[in-house]
Amino acid sequence: MSERRRPAKPQDRPRGGPAKSVAELVPAIGGAAFRKFGFVQSAIVSRWGEIVGERYAAISQPESLRFPHGRKGEGVLSVVVSGAHAAIMQHVAPEIMERTNRFFGYPAVARVAIRQGQVERRAKPVPRPAPAPIPVELGESLRDIADPELKAVLSALASSVAAAEARPIPVLGKVK
Repeated sequence: MSERRRPAKPQDRPRGGPAKSVAELVPAIGGAAFRKFGFVQSAIVSRWGEIVGERYAAISQPESLRFPHGRKGEGVLSVVVSGAHAAIMQHVAPEIMERTNRFFGYPAVARVAIRQGQVERRAKPVPRPAPAPIPVELGESLRDIADPELKAVLSALASSVAAAEARPIPVLGKVK
């Protein structure tokens, strides 16, 4: 007689176990590309403005972070700087090293190599429109809230509810 196959249980999956979330997979996929171009951690690219400040991030961009063979410290951070700003960046290179090392939490950068080049301008986010005024009856109940952050969130919610009530409901037609 032929053997009947029983359905696989979740713990018996032949190809690697339970399903993984996308959030678990993306850093591994992007990490290979970043390592290929010299970045051990992609956070230095995505958070460059936080590391060096918006003033220097507007005129510079990290290019690569290379470590000596077999080490994870004392690397060379290559930075592309636009035009005549290279002289300014040369003077603040020790501060960039300090901020980058503080960001990583260990002495990852021992030297900053500056190269003149074209820096891509990042588009500034579009500011949100001003919220609609809060109706008086809703505003009275918000005055007793002591936490300013909670008060701001609740007032934004109240203004969006008020704006939604003011808009007419669209009529789509007859449904057959």
